[in-house]
Amino acid sequence: MKSSILVVDDEPVARQSLTDILKLEGHNVASAPNGQAAVEYVRTHPIDLMIVDLRMPGMDGLEVVQVVNQISPETEVILLTAFGSTETAIQALRLRIHDYLLKPASPTQILASVKKGLTRRSTRSRVVNNTAAGNDVDEAVEVFSLKDGTSVDLSRRQIKHKNKVEHLTPAEGRLLRILIENEGRVFSHRELVLLVQGYDTSQREAPEILRPLVSRLRHKLEQFPSLSERVVSVRGTGYLYEGNK
Repeated sequence: MKSSILVVDDEPVARQSLTDILKLEGHNVASAPNGQAAVEYVRTHPIDLMIVDLRMPGMDGLEVVQVVNQISPETEVILLTAFGSTETAIQALRLRIHDYLLKPASPTQILASVKKGLTRRSTRSRVVNNTAAGNDVDEAVEVFSLKDGTSVDLSRRQIKHKNKVEHLTPAEGRLLRILIENEGRVFSHRELVLLVQGYDTSQREAPEILRPLVSRLRHKLEQFPSLSERVVSVRGTGYLYEGNK
């Protein structure tokens, strides 16, 4: 069964380009030129995933996401933005969006993010179908388990293995969440400062700002080797979370 995707962007060229790329991948794709049209479409059509531009006249991307979270909470959301829109990065994360891509995002990046978002939606649906009434579904989705029994609870910012328990600060938790939920993707220092701390900085300054936070997180992960070895430094670039180790 084909997935239903909605592209929301006030720029006609960008909107058409994204629509064409996704249709070539076999998805059912609709588009909306503004936030209000997007919300009205979601009210009357089942949508698996939305790609939403942050900066739009009238109802902006964050406002669209807030409304869609209420009327169609199962819809996954990818937010597109330029570096100039830094003040909204943390708000976007708090809205539980699937991904946050910086413009201009390449077709490869977009398709990889869409694939992961649809997989996450499918996983969430299975959890809903298999979870008894009254259980916390979101909590079940937010717990990642490794082969050695180490579990990472992203909502509680808690790591466990046997009798060892470690709690993360909000910033440490955001950093680990971003890496885990985007397995295999290399984030630059600048992107991570934007997503974790909520402000833009230069590529030169970003490593210095990020280093103390990464150091504190690594220190806490030392007692969980199977998790620690997955958080990898990419020399001169940034960090990634490696799977299948």
